[in-house]
Amino acid sequence: MLFRDCVILMGLGGLFLVLGLATVIWGKREEKSYFNALSARPGDTREFMEHWPPRPQPGALKLGGWLAIAIGLVMLITGGVLWLVR
Repeated sequence: MLFRDCVILMGLGGLFLVLGLATVIWGKREEKSYFNALSARPGDTREFMEHWPPRPQPGALKLGGWLAIAIGLVMLITGGVLWLVR
């Protein structure tokens, strides 16, 4: 395996890692703003309990971010090991 291939693999791993971290942070901020908006309205707990009207779930953003972080770490480790073995 060429040095260039290992660097490309590690670069993509780093990109996945950065995008995953950004997505997790984005999901946490969305969740915080959603709950802050709900708590600011007095007496409106129906939306909180029934989740109606439907909104994109911040949990999906966080889960996708953790998956991207895991994939990025695997790619970084694989590229590093292949670079050392060559």
